[in-house]
Amino acid sequence: MRVSEIMTQAAVIDQPDDTLAEAARKMWEQQTGSLLVMDGEDLVGIITERDVLKAAATGASMDDTRISQVMSKDLVTVGPGTSIREAAKVMADRWIRHLPVLDGGRLVGILSQRDLAGVLAGALNEPEALEALVEASQLARDQRLKRVEHGVWD
Repeated sequence: MRVSEIMTQAAVIDQPDDTLAEAARKMWEQQTGSLLVMDGEDLVGIITERDVLKAAATGASMDDTRISQVMSKDLVTVGPGTSIREAAKVMADRWIRHLPVLDGGRLVGILSQRDLAGVLAGALNEPEALEALVEASQLARDQRLKRVEHGVWD
């Protein structure tokens, strides 16, 4: 199975000069945990609910702070032909919950943990697939516990 088969094709986007308050409002209205930040046709960043929470927790003004000041700019992306297994591994290894999908440098969608959860639900009826998922889940849990123990929150 490929990313193109389960990705969300209509990614919610925003502009770098919008404020955190505007981004938070848009995320709430669209019921999404991230916004892809575009400059024209170019993907220049991603802002997630974690970024908004971190900014709020550190005292940033939601009305004055621009998305460009807190968004992630070093993006990890995949192509639509990437296997679901490979994309899920990238997401687990890099601690990413939203993965932009580019085709020839053009944004075509986003893969989220929610998209992967749908695949997981279908795989629960297949014993071999379930074993692999449990093993991957245990690895992800161990990595998460290490992060918590060492106070790594980014």
